[in-house]
Amino acid sequence: MDEHESNTEPATIEISRRTVIETGTTALLLTTLPRGALAAGAFDDNEPSPPPVKVELRINGRAFSLTLDSRTTLLDALREHLALTGSKKGCDHGQCGACTVLIEGRRINSCLTLAVMHDGQSVTTIEGLAEGKTLHPVQTAFVEHDGFQCGYCTSGQICSAVGMLAENRGGMPSYVTEDLTHPAAALTDAEIRERMSGNICRCAAYPNIIAAIRQAAEMPT
Repeated sequence: MDEHESNTEPATIEISRRTVIETGTTALLLTTLPRGALAAGAFDDNEPSPPPVKVELRINGRAFSLTLDSRTTLLDALREHLALTGSKKGCDHGQCGACTVLIEGRRINSCLTLAVMHDGQSVTTIEGLAEGKTLHPVQTAFVEHDGFQCGYCTSGQICSAVGMLAENRGGMPSYVTEDLTHPAAALTDAEIRERMSGNICRCAAYPNIIAAIRQAAEMPT
């Protein structure tokens, strides 16, 4: 046997779990990005930012004029530019509902929409629901039924509940509404759960939240 062959040992390659994940993620990204995006320099950090734009918003009854990057979300405009931090940034992907606000009375995830898209519109946040020291009926019901624990999702839950009750009064059905001929659905537990399913409570205070919403639905508007 050749001397060199007798001293040769099989080569070993050590691959960490981190390397596998990073390599797989990079490969997936490169195979899913459109070729046009790669050709246009999607990863070019030197690409200039778009010019700032002026946005006029009426928030909680007050007029605000903001100069923003056109890519600024409504949530970031509220929190970072107006210090209205009641609307929370949870997932920042529209999955948890913690950032829910009302646009012209309709509920919306403020992390999924750009501030420039609501130029001239009326925005209501959790800070604008109460009238002076008088809480909104939904806020009162949440307090009375302990509809919160850590409280992080509470502002979004309350704003969503206010919008949901208005939708129901306006005759908007949900997926579980049984009688579509009635002007407003009976707010059973199942109906409330379905209508509030976009708002997540990690503390699982759902029974108390449902009880609070049922009480608020019975109060005069």
